[in-house]
Amino acid sequence: MKRVAVIHGCNLNLLGQREPEVYGHVTLEEINSRLTALAAELGLEITFFQSNHEGEVISVIQGCLGKAEGILINPAAFTHTSVGIHDALKAVGLPAVEVHLSNIHAREEFRHRSLTAPATAGQVSGFGAESYLLGLRALAGILA
Repeated sequence: MKRVAVIHGCNLNLLGQREPEVYGHVTLEEINSRLTALAAELGLEITFFQSNHEGEVISVIQGCLGKAEGILINPAAFTHTSVGIHDALKAVGLPAVEVHLSNIHAREEFRHRSLTAPATAGQVSGFGAESYLLGLRALAGILA
């Protein structure tokens, strides 16, 4: 069974109450539950991690070596600022898919550029919680 690490970046612990007009009303726990169900269908083992601290996200990415075959990541605001997360994704060399609830390309100009996406196989954004499920399906295809 292939193992996938799901990594949620900063402020995602506030989903369901944070700017629902942008991020919707779905909580992080609900997203994780949906991912768990889909992972079972796809024959994947899945783990979850969320942090508001960039260094912790980097450490978890590095810790995926030997413990996961792929990474599903929503770097959140770190998307636009973190060379460190980009470098960690490149360093571990695992297939990764970046996801975003909102369409980052339709928002403020500073959100249009992802520093982390070039270190991933692809990016899914703008479909709310469904972005995570689409991203997991894409990652499962890469791992197959």
